[in-house]
Amino acid sequence: MTGQKARMRAGEPYRADDPELQADALRAAELLHTCNHSAPGDPAARRALLEELLDEVGDDVEIRPPLQVDYGYGIRIGAGTFVNFGAVLLDVGRITIGADCQIGPNVQLLTATHPLEPAARRAKWESAEPITLGDNVWLGGGVIVCAGVTIGENTVVGTGAVVTTDLPPNVVAVGTPARVVKNLPTD
Repeated sequence: MTGQKARMRAGEPYRADDPELQADALRAAELLHTCNHSAPGDPAARRALLEELLDEVGDDVEIRPPLQVDYGYGIRIGAGTFVNFGAVLLDVGRITIGADCQIGPNVQLLTATHPLEPAARRAKWESAEPITLGDNVWLGGGVIVCAGVTIGENTVVGTGAVVTTDLPPNVVAVGTPARVVKNLPTD
């Protein structure tokens, strides 16, 4: 692992124009192209591609193409999770999706961040913060989860919400920015 990749994986500022990172991104793009254009009647082939692309894919995970990722190796998905069409999982930082989650269409999990200082941004520095979804989280269509956010188990996030801060377990959150509007019963 080169210096820039090691920095990225550690959550430190890094430059994505590093040759090793560019090769990793190309590998992910090629696997995604094959996966996203796979035959609808061949889920086994799609599963094999996802296992090669992602760090962890639990049993009975279904991901409907198209899917977009940066690298793939920063993504773990727990058993029984369903990811609908058009997911964007920018895994510059770790993305952990728990078991039995429901991810609506066009959801974006965005771990990447950029400096506020203009000179550092012009110099192409970036960094990331991880995203974690607990077990049985439901993200409605078009939800955006920002870098550094953790969403607790059983939480439901309404369609189109933008999640900028952590959400506790067992709540319903809606809006931009997402805010808790209801507590859910616990099992």
